[in-house]
Amino acid sequence: MVSPVTSPPQVQAQAAVQPPAARQPAAAGKPQPAATDTVKISVAAQALQEATETQAQTTKEASAGDVQAQRLQAKEAAANAVTK
Repeated sequence: MVSPVTSPPQVQAQAAVQPPAARQPAAAGKPQPAATDTVKISVAAQALQEATETQAQTTKEASAGDVQAQRLQAKEAAANAVTK
């Protein structure tokens, strides 16, 4: 005897049936902060970076309040005053 083959009824998950407004998280009004990575470089690498930076970069950093750049500028100004 041959019987007809029928497919089972399809069932959707409850979360898929909800309207889009109901699926929004509670903190949707607050923007999420972007994830950031922090990189630490060694003391030797920092010293090399400071030694190879340009005068323009040192001036920019000194004007932004970088104490090390301010000291370097003062040292260079004193050296230039002595040689003149």
